[in-house]
Amino acid sequence: MTNPANILLVDDEPGVRESVQAYLEYSGDFNVKVAGNVAQAWEILEQETPDLVISDVMMPQVDGYEFLGKLREDTRFQSLPVVFLTARGMTSDRIQGYHAGCDAYLSKPFDPEELEAMVKNLLERRKISVQANSESAKLEEIAQEIRELKKQLGQQPIFVTTPSPIKIELTPREQSVLDLVAEGLMNKEIASRLNTSVRNVEKYVSRLFSKTATNSRTELVRFALKHGLTQ
Repeated sequence: MTNPANILLVDDEPGVRESVQAYLEYSGDFNVKVAGNVAQAWEILEQETPDLVISDVMMPQVDGYEFLGKLREDTRFQSLPVVFLTARGMTSDRIQGYHAGCDAYLSKPFDPEELEAMVKNLLERRKISVQANSESAKLEEIAQEIRELKKQLGQQPIFVTTPSPIKIELTPREQSVLDLVAEGLMNKEIASRLNTSVRNVEKYVSRLFSKTATNSRTELVRFALKHGLTQ
């Protein structure tokens, strides 16, 4: 069972706060904290970063646009999804909201089911984005490790302890993939360089692992350099 997403709802109308909070929490998918103005919202934000913010636009003292601008200026909240709720439904107002950095715009009165669907969609998109960024960071870390490995092996003599050179038969395409892996390129970059699909590159890399009895790209490059399979 997944943990409920944390939502911060900011609206100066008690009726809206109560109804939206009750509706979203009913399914068990969300925990909703409410604030009647931006000052209260910041007190909550300083204690805990939510997964998504729902904010009214027309509020006293500090309106939604100013609130959103303050969020986007803070590095902690720059990627935080924000949904605007407002009685102002004119196109110019929506454009202003998107320019300010909101992710979705819903005019009052609205269907609670539409709001729920919008929130779930934004949360799913954020999850995918976070996963993609994490994977990209991991791939870059592997590429850097390979580059450092090549640099170290290039500076030091390599002593082969086997009595005779290992003979491994590689197809031209496998050799091309191996050379690009040794350069530190990831599968997507290799696919672009060789004008093929990422899936095909994954198959070639898997075959290289099998032929060289290695389990990672770093081990593969180390093996290839040690036994003269690539330069």
